[in-house]
Amino acid sequence: MTLSFRKSLLTAAALAGIFCIGAPVQAVRAEAEAEVVSATNPTVLRRLTQLQYKNIIADIFGADIKIGGRFEPDMRENGLLELGAGRASIPAAGLAQYANMARSVSAQVLDEKHRASFVACTPANVKASDDACARQFLADAGQLLYRRPLQDGELGDLVAGAKLSADTLKDFYAGLEVPLATMLQSPEFLFRWEVRAPNGGNKDAWQIDAYSKASRLSFFLWNSAPDTKLLTAAKNGDLDTPKGVAREVERMLGSPRLEAGVRAFFYDMFGLDSLTSLTKDTTLYPKYSFKIAADAEEQTLRTIVDVVLTQNGDYRDIFTTRKTFLTRQLGTVYGVPIVGAAAGGTPDGWQPYEFPEGDSRAGILIQPGFLALHSHPGRTSPTLRGKALRESVLCQRVPDPPGNVNFNVVQDTTDPNYKTVRQRLQAHATEAMCTGCHKITDPIGLAMENYDTIGSYRAKENGAPIDTSGTIDGVAFSDAAGLAKAIHDHPATASCLVNRVYSYAVGRTPTAGERDWLKQEAGKAFAASGYKIVPLLRKITLHEAFFRVAPPEGVPTKAAALSPEAGR
Repeated sequence: MTLSFRKSLLTAAALAGIFCIGAPVQAVRAEAEAEVVSATNPTVLRRLTQLQYKNIIADIFGADIKIGGRFEPDMRENGLLELGAGRASIPAAGLAQYANMARSVSAQVLDEKHRASFVACTPANVKASDDACARQFLADAGQLLYRRPLQDGELGDLVAGAKLSADTLKDFYAGLEVPLATMLQSPEFLFRWEVRAPNGGNKDAWQIDAYSKASRLSFFLWNSAPDTKLLTAAKNGDLDTPKGVAREVERMLGSPRLEAGVRAFFYDMFGLDSLTSLTKDTTLYPKYSFKIAADAEEQTLRTIVDVVLTQNGDYRDIFTTRKTFLTRQLGTVYGVPIVGAAAGGTPDGWQPYEFPEGDSRAGILIQPGFLALHSHPGRTSPTLRGKALRESVLCQRVPDPPGNVNFNVVQDTTDPNYKTVRQRLQAHATEAMCTGCHKITDPIGLAMENYDTIGSYRAKENGAPIDTSGTIDGVAFSDAAGLAKAIHDHPATASCLVNRVYSYAVGRTPTAGERDWLKQEAGKAFAASGYKIVPLLRKITLHEAFFRVAPPEGVPTKAAALSPEAGR
């Protein structure tokens, strides 16, 4: 191995080490937050989420490339994984896992089955190095993986490594595996870097640079790395003009890949990542399995996509629609027989299904993806369900319970004096420290009590009829369908989504000025559009603040010069 190539590997490891000591990856995050018009929005350095890593590999190298290994857990902050990605780190053990995945992916990409699809040139001798061909492949792959062109030094080191490995192993393609694996475990790939640049030479206005813009757009709208067209637009300066950005945004919004981006946002918003580790007491609920959990996740996402993209409908209708999709296994949870073959002739595939008018099952809150996720392994929890609805859908923070709360009354499902969970919660909530929170969670959670911990319908609990009536912020309802309608019409439902989408896009909580813009302009435009998702995505990506950031530390601005402190 040449000294320069060894140095590049050590540099990559050292850079990765910066982020594996446990410190938050906020090296480029600005300290100040101020009004949106003053251009002081912070930049964010985000680690790729598991979904993004998988999407990038599939988009660049093909869906049949297997990714084996364990990812570092994604972090959730203020309800979103995309915010947590700005604080996620990679410890030493995790770095080893990413290295293993990198070697596995690299070996598959360059094996005899796949290499012809990705290596556009033909080496002069497959048993020896070929610098020109290696340079072409590594430059093309590197631009897609790093989301920017490789610098001359980076590319030179990678080519030198390919040469050394190929000449040692007497195999050109085996030689390429080493530098490709190096890129796949580099911080330049594993983290999403945002680089500042002056806006048209104006020292008082800074943005992220063109390639950072391409990444922000692509991860927001597609949940993956920029494609070649978007990177070319960045290279040509198109993303430095409003017209150029608008042209690319329209192309991206019209792409089939938009569905992946929309699915990723709602997967994040509703915490569906937790379904993969969800457990239930199979003695009490023998129908439950990890296949049911996987189907529950997919059902929720299919229902949402059908409303907001396929039908181009009102976002709020995801809470009231009677249309959904079922597999035979999910049908057993619903008590609905799924007969016949699904599209493609698969007996266990997805089939559209519509619940009849009058059925209390309406919308995603009454699907197993929500009901099972926010229940205990052996019993339901109106408190957890109500809390999740308040926080995920309405953006209303519910405090955690005090550490010394006694839950014995709630947990004892065999107490003859308290047959239903409503009765147990009423007895529990008489404790002064519990009353406040339970008032805002339990009335809405109890509306879903006709559905057990895996989402199956029941009319009684311990032989006693279940009362599902309640109120939410002054609006009364009698059952889950009534709650769904109340959520549909709740003013916080739409405003919460607008704020969630913006936070997801920029990777941080909005600044004071941004919050005002989101409320006064973006929120009103969302309502005027009929609460449609695509116009909201367009509104956010085309707003002047979407790419605006604070100037680098130490760069004076006009606002700073006019400060009363300036002359001291």
